[in-house]
Order: sequence, then C-alpha cells, then structure tokens
Amino acid sequence: MRPPIVVSSLDMERLETLLDSLPAAQAGTRDTLLDELARAELVEPEDMPQDVVTMNSRVRFVLDNAPQEFDLSLAYPKDVDGGGDKLSVLTPVGSALLGLKVGDSIEWTRPDGGRFDVTVREIVYQPERAGDLHR
Repeated sequence: MRPPIVVSSLDMERLETLLDSLPAAQAGTRDTLLDELARAELVEPEDMPQDVVTMNSRVRFVLDNAPQEFDLSLAYPKDVDGGGDKLSVLTPVGSALLGLKVGDSIEWTRPDGGRFDVTVREIVYQPERAGDLHR
C-alpha cells in the first residue's frame, strides 16, 4: 500500500501543464505521474505541511535502505541543468518523492520493470516553509 501524498494547488497546476505537453514517447512517464497526482490530497501552498516534499524542495533520501544518502532538489525538467544537484520530477525517483512526508517510504517501478524503495529522511528546504509561495 502506498502512503498518502500531499500536493500543492500550484504544483498540481504546473505539473498538469507539463504532462499535457509531453510527447507520445513519454506516455508511460505521463501516465504514472498522473496516477500519482490523482490520489494526492490537494492543499493551497500556504497550507502545505512543512514535512512534505514539494516541487523545488531539497530532500535527503535513500534508495532500497542503502547506506548512501542523496541530497537533491526536486525540479521541473526545464530547471535540471546538469549540475548534479537537481532531480527531475519526470524520473522514477522524482515521481516517487513528490508528496511524501519525512519518514515515508514508497515502492516504485523503474522503466525496465524493476522495483525500488525510496525513503525520505529530511526536507532540507521547502519553498512553502520558506515563504516562497509563488515560486
């Protein structure tokens, strides 16, 4: 069973626009993220709980309970600049992280059909918590 997720109305609007613009070749990615968004609790940015991964949040997480931690910002594809510090929401890990709370784990499917678990350890920065409600 997947943990509940929370998404801000601003993120939802921007993500729906992004997904509507994806080419047919990315239908699987689009459908997976749309399914996830369909089950999300929608809140206004100013009402976002401080322990939830939102777009542009910097999050510490682990994969498959491995000892290596990742510290990346969840980003829109246009903002991923190759610097290695941003993770596109269109990647499997990015889609899995969206809306999770600190301490949540979720099992996710990779494009090759393999499965992985992602666990949120800490939200280092969240725009809503910082007062950046219209980022």
